Parts: sequence; C-alpha cells; structure tokens
Amino acid sequence: DEMKGWRRDFHEHPELAFEESRTSAIVSEKLKSWGIQVNRVSKTGIVGVLKGEGSNNDAVCTSIGLRADMDALPMQEENDFAHASKVAGKMHGCGHDGHTTILLGTAKYLSENRESFGGTINFIFQPAEESQAGAQVMVEEGLFDSFPCDEIYALHNWPLVDEGTIVVHEGPVMASVDEFKIIVKGVGGHAAMPHLCTDPILVQSRIVSALQSIVSRNTNPVDAAVVSVTQFHAGSSYNVIPSSATIKGTIRSLRSEVRENLKERLVEVAQSTATAFGAKASVTIYPGYPATTNSREQVQVVAAVAQDLVGKDKVLLNAEPSMGAEDFSFMLEKVPGCYVWLGSGSKHMLHHPKYDFDDNILPCGVQFFANLVLRRLQRQE
Repeated sequence: DEMKGWRRDFHEHPELAFEESRTSAIVSEKLKSWGIQVNRVSKTGIVGVLKGEGSNNDAVCTSIGLRADMDALPMQEENDFAHASKVAGKMHGCGHDGHTTILLGTAKYLSENRESFGGTINFIFQPAEESQAGAQVMVEEGLFDSFPCDEIYALHNWPLVDEGTIVVHEGPVMASVDEFKIIVKGVGGHAAMPHLCTDPILVQSRIVSALQSIVSRNTNPVDAAVVSVTQFHAGSSYNVIPSSATIKGTIRSLRSEVRENLKERLVEVAQSTATAFGAKASVTIYPGYPATTNSREQVQVVAAVAQDLVGKDKVLLNAEPSMGAEDFSFMLEKVPGCYVWLGSGSKHMLHHPKYDFDDNILPCGVQFFANLVLRRLQRQE
C-alpha cells in the first residue's frame, strides 16, 4: 500500500523531460531518510549511493547500478480514476511512475538490510528518457566516472506479457532509432501546366516507395530493419504545384552494421531518385538511440534470479525484441548489464491515453532487483 501510494502520487503529478523537479525532490527526500547518500546530476537526475556493511570478499561485483526513468509524456490522459493526471497535456503513459516506485522500494529494502551485502549500489533515477536521451546526457556528464558500476540493470513494464512474467533477452532487446528529414526542391507553377514544372510531390511519392527497397533489397533478410515515413508536407493551394516537399520519418534496426547501412542507403536512394526526375534532395539524419543490447553473462544471471523468483514457467527467454527504442542503451554501451521486461496486467499498451501502470507488479519488481543485488554483491560461498 505504501508503494502504491507513491506510484499514484507520481502518476497524478507527471513531469516532462528535464522538468522532473517535484519527482526528484521526493526521491531525494526518501533516499536521505533511509540513510542513502544523495547526489544531484544532469539537472533533475538523482544518484543514490548505498554502501553495504557486510562482507564483499569473493563477491562477483564491488559495485552495481540500478536505473529507473522518471519522466512523463506530453499527452492528454483519458482516465477518470482518482489518481489520473492533474496536469493538462501531461501523462505517465509509459509507466515511469512505476519504475521510479520500484527503484525506491528496492532502495528502502536494501537500506534496511545493508548488513546482508558488501560493495556499493548506485540507484540511478534518470530524467528525460522520452525522446531527449537523458541517459546519454548522464553518461556524457561523467555518470560512470563519478559512480563506477561493474554492472548495470533496468526493467520496463510490458503490457503485452502476462502479469508477473519476466522476459529476458540475450543480445538486442530494443532497436536503434534515427530520425530523418528529406527536402525535395523542384520547380513550382500552375497545376494546369505540370509540363513547365518539376513536381516535388511526385518526386517525394517515388522516394517514399523507393525507401522501402532498403529493407526488402539492401538488408539481409535475417536482420530486422524498419524504414517508416511518418510525415509528408507540401503545398498550400489546390491549384499550385509547390516548389518543395518535405517528408520525415524514422529508421530502426537491431545491429549497428545494419543501422549504418540504412543511413547510407537512405541518402543514396533519396538523392538519386530526385536526380532522376530533375529535382534535388537534401537529406538530414538526426542520430537517436543505439540498440539496447544485453550482455551474455548478465543475461544468465538475470535469468537465474528471475527463475528463482517467479518460477521457470514465468520466465521467457529469447523472446522477440521490440523495434521500439530505449535510451538505457547508452548506459549498456559503457557498462555490461541487462534490461528486462516485467509483464503487467495493464489493459492498454504503453503510450495509450487510457494506460495505467499495474500496481500489482510493484512487489515483484522490488524483489527482482533486491535478489539480483544480493546475488551479485554477497560473498560467494
């Protein structure tokens, strides 16, 4: 009930990327009350440091990181329950309120049992996961220099999996994502005289189709890749052929080699198609998140901890990865670790206006993190 209260309070007061002042203040206050050292980082981020008082001799690790994201989404909630968002246009639609609560619960439990382990736990409360790469900011500002971690772990609630089921992937869990913008410059004119124009709408239409060949003909069929055009902007009048047209979208993959090929071919296909029609295309690619890729040793550890906790029948190994993206990937590029999915009973998928975190999985999340820490930081008999 205590954790449920925390979670619902966070849900009522959602804060967007790098605006998580209220959330981080609550996190800070609670950590301090449990005797955990609090450090403010990356504007609204918090790192709580807890040193064990037990033996760490022969333990696998001397320091471990646990991470939770804190930010909400810029969307309007459509729920009408008592703890619905009180802030118009902002909502915890991805469950970060629950992730924050789970990490707080873990911190409280381990602070009360610090004699059970040695070494150091870094509780990383991260801002700005949604589209602003808060993890990258933390890493670039020296997160692991100031708070060294031998290993790092995170979890995400997953409504597509039964409540309490833990999903562990070896290798890629989530895809990389990069955004792109293609501007085609043609020659505008009267809609009745297209022969005197170079129609950028026609050119962009062909580019949209041609981009799909990157996946179907330039990517190994056994590799996952997605090219999605999500915006098409052109024209301002029904009888005027515009002089330019713009499309925007994303490219996604699970391997770095595929990611680089997608970017190279995107430029080549757009520019050559435009040239074929006598137009010019300028392509801008905005680097996003790398693929979230788990480390083999840590996957084996997580799988064992999960099976001990919920039973083998409720642990899914080597499930299909998601082509969504996650900025925990920046941390995994620096430190070996594992990112897991925790199945929930939520009726709606993430980012749905009626989504709500499943409070029933809060204890499971805490037990999983706590057992994982004790497995890695306790003396090995």
